[in-house]
Amino acid sequence: MSLKTAVDQEPAGNRLESRLSTWRMLLHPRAITLLFLGFSAGIPILLIFSSLSLWLAEAGTKKSAVTFFSWAALGYSFKFVWAPLVDKLPLPLLGRLLGRRRSWMLLSQLAVILSISWMALIDPANGSTSLTLMAFAAVALGFSSATQDIVIDAYRIEAAESEMQALLSSTYVAGYRIGMLVAGAGALFLAARLGSTAESYSYHAWQWTYLAMASVMLIGVATTLLIGEPKYRQPDKYNYATNDYVRFFCLFLLAVCVFILIFRFTSFLRSNFADDLSALLGNRALSVTGIEVLRLALALISTWIVARFIVNRHFVSAELVRESYFEPVADFFKRYGSAAILLLAIIGIYRMSDIVLGVVANLFYQDMGFSKEQIAAVAKTFGLFATIAGGFLGGLLSIRFGVIKILWLGAALSAVTNLLFMLLANSGPDVLLLYVVIFADNIAAGLATAAFIAFLSSLTNISFTAVQYAIFSSLMTLFPKILGGYSGTLVESLGYSRFFVMTALLTVPVLLLIPLAGRYLRADSA
Repeated sequence: MSLKTAVDQEPAGNRLESRLSTWRMLLHPRAITLLFLGFSAGIPILLIFSSLSLWLAEAGTKKSAVTFFSWAALGYSFKFVWAPLVDKLPLPLLGRLLGRRRSWMLLSQLAVILSISWMALIDPANGSTSLTLMAFAAVALGFSSATQDIVIDAYRIEAAESEMQALLSSTYVAGYRIGMLVAGAGALFLAARLGSTAESYSYHAWQWTYLAMASVMLIGVATTLLIGEPKYRQPDKYNYATNDYVRFFCLFLLAVCVFILIFRFTSFLRSNFADDLSALLGNRALSVTGIEVLRLALALISTWIVARFIVNRHFVSAELVRESYFEPVADFFKRYGSAAILLLAIIGIYRMSDIVLGVVANLFYQDMGFSKEQIAAVAKTFGLFATIAGGFLGGLLSIRFGVIKILWLGAALSAVTNLLFMLLANSGPDVLLLYVVIFADNIAAGLATAAFIAFLSSLTNISFTAVQYAIFSSLMTLFPKILGGYSGTLVESLGYSRFFVMTALLTVPVLLLIPLAGRYLRADSA
C-alpha cells in the first residue's frame, strides 16, 4: 500500500461509529486501560525537562549546565537500540507470571519510580558532585521511561484489532497529556506551595515534590497488574532456545559497555583540541559540538565492529540478530527505495524547532518575571488544553485535506508562533500576552503533532510495528535533543530575541522537504 493511500484512507474510528456510540467506545475497557497507561508514560518526561530545569535554576545552576541536562532524555532517541531486546527477550520469573509484555511493563515502571526517587534524594545545590549524581539519575529515568514507551506502544498495537487502534491511540494520547500536566503544572504548584521560589530555594520542597511524582506512578503499576496480556500478539517468526536469548542479552550489554568506554576514553579530544579548533573556526560552541559528534561516531563504529566480530564467531544466533535489527530496516528501504532518505530526513528534523525552544521555555518565562504559579497555570495547564484542541483540529484537517498538506501547515505555523516569543521577550511579564503566545504556540504544536503521528503511522509496516515505530520516534527527537543541549549556551550568546529567530529558521528545511515528499508520494500512488 502506498503512503498516499495509507494516510488518506478513512480512519478506523469512522467504520466503528456505525456500530458503537461514542460513549460506548470511550468506555471500552481497553480504551480505559490505554488512558491509564498513557498517564503512566506521560509522567517522567517533564521531570527530566521543564520541572528539572526550574529545580536546577532555583538551586543556582548555570543556564548552560541546566540545558545540558536535556541530554539525559537521549534514551528516548536511542530506544530503537534496545527495542528488539524488549520485544524478543522473555524476563525470567516475571515473564512466566505476567507474560512478556506486562513483565517488561512492570519492570520499566518500577525502574521509573526508583529513578525519580533517586533524583529526589539529591540536592543539586551541593556542588558539582551532586550535579553529576543528578545527571546519572536523570539518565536512568530517561532510559527507564523510554523502555516503558516501547512496551506500551507494543501493547497498544497488540491489545485490539485494527478497527480499535484509532480509539486506543486517542485515549493513550489523552492520558499522556494528563500525565504531563501532573508532572509539569502539578510539580510546579506543589514545589511552590511547599516553599521553593526563585528568590528562596528549598531543597526539601523539591524533594517531596519528586517523591510525590514517584508515588503517582503507582497508577501505572496497578494498571499493569490488573490487565491481561494483549490478545493479538503475533508469534515470533523463529523459535529460539533460552540460551540464545541469554547470549543475545550479553551481546547487548557488551555493546553498551564498549560504547561507554570508547566515548569515555576519547574525552581527551575535547580537552586537547577544543581550544585549537575554536581558534581556527572562531566559534567554541561549534567546535565542541563537532568534537562531540566525532566522539559519538567513534563509539558507534567501535561498537558495531565488536558486535559484528561476536556475531561472526557464532557466539549469538545470527538469525536472531538479523530478525531483530536488520529486517525492520531493510523492509523500510525496500518499500520506499530512494525516497527513504528523504522521509527519514523529514522525521529527523520536523520537531527540531519546537524541542530546541522547549528546553529553555521555562527558563525564559522565569527570566521574564513570571512566577511558577503563572507558568503552571498558563504555560502548562492552559497550554495543555490548547494542545489537545490543536490535536483535534489537526486530525480533522488531515482527514479533509490530507496529511501532507497539514504536515506542511503545522511546520509553517510552528515557525510563525516561535517568532511570537520575540514579542514576549520585549514586553516583560505581560500575562495577557503570555496567554496569547501560549495559545497560538500550542494550537500549532497540537496540529503539527496530529499530522506527524499520522505520517509516522503510515510509514510503519504492521509486521515490524514495535521496532520500526521505535526507530521513527527515536530519530524524530535525536538531533533536536542534541542541539537542545546547547540551547542555554545559544541564549547566553545570542539573547532571547535572536534565539527565537534561529528556532524559526530551523523550520525552513522542513518546509522545503515536505513538498518533495508529497510529489514522490503522488507519483507512487499514480
